[in-house]
Amino acid sequence: MKKVILSAIAVMAFGFANAQDVKYGLKGGLNISNFTGDTDGANLKSRAGFNVGGFVEIKLSEKFSIQPELLYSTQGTKIANIGDYLDDEFFTGDINFNLSYINVPVMFKYYVAEKFSIEAGPQIGFLTSAKTKTKLDGFSQTVEDDVKDSFESIDFGLNFGAGYDFTEHFAIGARYNLGLANIAKTEAGDDTKLHNSVFSFSAAYKF
Repeated sequence: MKKVILSAIAVMAFGFANAQDVKYGLKGGLNISNFTGDTDGANLKSRAGFNVGGFVEIKLSEKFSIQPELLYSTQGTKIANIGDYLDDEFFTGDINFNLSYINVPVMFKYYVAEKFSIEAGPQIGFLTSAKTKTKLDGFSQTVEDDVKDSFESIDFGLNFGAGYDFTEHFAIGARYNLGLANIAKTEAGDDTKLHNSVFSFSAAYKF
């Protein structure tokens, strides 16, 4: 993982050295996230979250730029209609998995037109918290548990997206994060694999 971080730093350094234009900005928006992988037939539902942070767009030419970002992102999933026994009585309900990450994507952007761009690039994520909220049908209270120890502390994936610059300062974008790393912390003999899957929609302001 150190190699990944060092490679990202090297790319950024190369970008600054060859940049025609550098812009800083802030962005934020909506996440629609889920888990993929070994879900054992669970009824998974997408969960809404948010992303917020900053970025640097390093213009290498009229068409190409590099955009490293630092984002706080809330992700996870919802398991709907679970069923289990409690004191010999069967109950149903929902479990929300709420995961928070500090994500560091490095996006390579190509401007198809003056204001429209497509992008792709790697992303590393650092887990900051992981909690579940369980709500059983027929009960008013919600039970919250800390499950950070059940998830890996580092995630890795690829991003694909597109953006549109309305003005020199204001832009919007859509992106999909394909999680490649197994985020489930497993023990010997357990081959369970879970991956993050996140659609993001954001608005950005460039200074």
